[in-house]
Amino acid sequence: MVALVRYLSHPEVCIDPAVPVPQWHLSAAGQARVRALIAAGWLTGTTRIVSSAETKAVETAEPIAEALGAALEVRPAMHENDRSATGFLPPAEFQRVADRFFAEPGQSIRGWERAVDAQHRIAREVDAVLAGGCDGDLLLVGHGGVGTLLCCHLAGLPIARDHDQPGNGGGNYFTFETENRRLRHGWRPMEDVPDEAEPLP
Repeated sequence: MVALVRYLSHPEVCIDPAVPVPQWHLSAAGQARVRALIAAGWLTGTTRIVSSAETKAVETAEPIAEALGAALEVRPAMHENDRSATGFLPPAEFQRVADRFFAEPGQSIRGWERAVDAQHRIAREVDAVLAGGCDGDLLLVGHGGVGTLLCCHLAGLPIARDHDQPGNGGGNYFTFETENRRLRHGWRPMEDVPDEAEPLP
């Protein structure tokens, strides 16, 4: 049986313009979704969990690791695309800049990390994690932006926001195979119990 890798983006956060974005915490709604995911039980085959070092990702991964009795590994370079040049942006402005981030992947938009560079970084990190092996399924916990870039990379698709996670506040996942990096499916809400046997569309 081919071991599976699932990439999970953190769910809803407490937006605080006074706090650096990487230090934002999960909101009560986000915490509740993580608890529901654990209770659903479909991650029981997961034996290795690796997370971004950002607070919201760690707060997603820690309770899952605890419930499964798995150690949590933290890799700082799995962080979201670097947006420190602008810091917090009001939602409408953020969406406009994010649109350009995906539409112009070779350009630094307002000082943000280029999409091509963020894609290379997350792909390199995943390669390094997979080189360490796993005796079961692997869960990667991170972010919507770099997760989308990774999904495009695995699927052999150009970078485009058309492949971004659903606009539900985060908390989505996609699945691929360890051995050949074959993408099983794109983004789905974490509430969707997987049918990993289904063919690719």
